[in-house]
Amino acid sequence: MIGIIDYGAGNIKSVEKALECLGEEVLISKDPNLLNKADKLILPGVGAFGNAMKQIRSQHLDKIIYDMAASGKPFMGICLGLQLLFEGSEENKGVEGLGILKGQIRRIPDSEGLKVPQVGWNNLKLKNDGRLFKGMESDPYVYFVHSYYLQAEDPSVIKAVADYGVEIHASIEKDNIFACQFHPEKSGEEGLKMLKNFADL
Repeated sequence: MIGIIDYGAGNIKSVEKALECLGEEVLISKDPNLLNKADKLILPGVGAFGNAMKQIRSQHLDKIIYDMAASGKPFMGICLGLQLLFEGSEENKGVEGLGILKGQIRRIPDSEGLKVPQVGWNNLKLKNDGRLFKGMESDPYVYFVHSYYLQAEDPSVIKAVADYGVEIHASIEKDNIFACQFHPEKSGEEGLKMLKNFADL
């Protein structure tokens, strides 16, 4: 069973539908006792970094996230869910992230001909043999919606990058922790393949 953490994020239903399309049993909850029973957890997210951290902490969901990360069970952050795993964001300076991984979230710089936020499809360049991309083509095409991007401190955790006026660390993996800045649940067959790879861990 795959648990989806419900803290008021915006893309929960689309993640649920994608997983159900793959035949997975899905639980959406904010109850730590129920989430603890899941074999894997997903932290989705659309919205502002600071508000998301406030919601997670006020509902004491940070504890289940830390516990799951330490348990060795597969854990996946999507979009804002990736950003929250790191230390902080330029979107809301002074707000601490979960700090499970080292790195900062930066605003996409203004560049001629590029709109911020990035809304739409972009190619990934795969690196470092990420397990989410097992059996995939070298440059999968995926769907992004974001104004901020990850700069990870440790290059070995970076499993995919994308170019949007700056190099975006688009997917990371460390031990049992996985995360994507893009939306695999909205990225067609290639996105479903990534979710299937996660479900099969």
